[in-house]
Amino acid sequence: MIIHHEAVKQEASDFSWDVSFLRLRDMQFIKGNGNWRMEQQLTVSHVLIVVKSGQGRLTLDHDEYQLRPDTVYVCAPGETYGIEAEKASQLKLFLFKFDVFQVTEQGYERVQGIKKERLFPLKGEIQISPAGQLVSLCDAIYDHWRSEDGLERFYSQFAFQELLYYIMKNRRLQAKESRTSLELAKEYMERYFNENLTIEQLARIANISPKYFVDLFKKTYGISAIDYLTELRINKAKQLMAQSDAKLRDIAHQVGYNDEFYFSRKFKKKVGVTPTVYMKSRRRKIAAYKSPITGQLLALKIIPYAAPLHPKWTAYYYKMYRADISVPLSAYRKNQHWESNIETLLHARPDMVISTDELEEREKEMLEQVAPVFYVPWLEKNWREQLLLTAEFLGETREAEHWLEIYERKVKFARDQLKREVGDDTFLIVRISKQNLYVHCNRSMSEVFYHDLQMVPAYGGDRFIYDQQITLDQLAQIDADRLLLLVRQEEETLAFWKALQYSMPWQELKAVRNNKVYLIPSDPWVEYSAYAHDRIIDESLRLFSGDCPK
Repeated sequence: MIIHHEAVKQEASDFSWDVSFLRLRDMQFIKGNGNWRMEQQLTVSHVLIVVKSGQGRLTLDHDEYQLRPDTVYVCAPGETYGIEAEKASQLKLFLFKFDVFQVTEQGYERVQGIKKERLFPLKGEIQISPAGQLVSLCDAIYDHWRSEDGLERFYSQFAFQELLYYIMKNRRLQAKESRTSLELAKEYMERYFNENLTIEQLARIANISPKYFVDLFKKTYGISAIDYLTELRINKAKQLMAQSDAKLRDIAHQVGYNDEFYFSRKFKKKVGVTPTVYMKSRRRKIAAYKSPITGQLLALKIIPYAAPLHPKWTAYYYKMYRADISVPLSAYRKNQHWESNIETLLHARPDMVISTDELEEREKEMLEQVAPVFYVPWLEKNWREQLLLTAEFLGETREAEHWLEIYERKVKFARDQLKREVGDDTFLIVRISKQNLYVHCNRSMSEVFYHDLQMVPAYGGDRFIYDQQITLDQLAQIDADRLLLLVRQEEETLAFWKALQYSMPWQELKAVRNNKVYLIPSDPWVEYSAYAHDRIIDESLRLFSGDCPK
């Protein structure tokens, strides 16, 4: 990603550094091996990330970056970020959380990144040159921040200002027309992916040896050159398949494959379904207005034309299907932007819309102006009945029945496997939000984890669905053999969770002493859909196979 000179210059001049106050509120030094990842989380402060060593991937809202040591990354308040280490890489990075204040007539006002004239000038990916002092400055801040001496901790605030000054003075300002040789090769692939490209040919364009090109491309972009070329071809093929008169043989030739059968094998390996099934699913422009509807449609082998997508709130669908879903809808904070979503659908003109029925009347009235709407009964029907009703509406009843047959066989296998692994151990799911603990069980957990898989609940409440606040003492009294933790991914909750782990009452819990505490993400555990429930089965097998406790 290139930072253009004029844009950065303008942003820097718009921000008044001399009447600003920056306060470091927290910092961490993180080490992660090839299996480590930080879930996508919402931030209420500015976040600055500096890599000390290793490789990984960073997602800032909808943008993805390959983490590099000579670069800093900034996330603004109200946005989300998540990090994943590369395989076989020891990723080490500094993560700073800070607030920005500017002097106003009323005093100091916190910069939230909402008012354009007060946008903090550092955002996204910023290359630093020279970057020699970048890590040493971070090391110094960390040493002062951890000190037991209050004066030293005070100095860490000053040292952090020095780091920001260094970044601003040494950010790399690249002209728009500037291109590296590797970027030229990548752009050539994007333009001529349908031709018979070779590594040797691309290496010549980059003016480096083929072996160095292979290594450098993977290191820079986080994907091999061959895999990237395949991705370009498959994504273009998906676009062509949406056309009503598309023929598989012609599509294969247009994206660079002479053999349509070889193309079909590559496509199924990459996408998970055959080109024929995929083409069938793309012929109807079906809008999934709610995330669970996406899960029901995917169980029917239908990829929606429009659906909510976000790297935090619909993490799996964003990762796996954002190249397939033609019209992404906002999933930010669960339906916060419903009016803009309806406006998007009005322009996209889908053939039909499928939604859950728990909408306000005004929202329903506006949605029904888009296209015919099928409302899935949300509370009156269970997920199996919802799947069958959706399938009946779409003429896919046989597909739904077939999917449910496979699901039941999978459940029986998983139930037997888990019984051998966990025996009669009792389970408790705990939700952590802000500074509170809750014994928790939603519809998916009740019907899939406890009913289908027959895991033994430690909490004997009188309801199947519950979210009841508890204390640590009450948690100890429940005395569960295993704990599943659903930790809200935002700053106050994560700070509380970090402190909780070091408290004696927590460490004395039986599940903690026996190393049987498992962190579970909201996706798929909170989504009530067929596809999410299938993944809960997979996640349960993975968690309790004996080598996955967190």
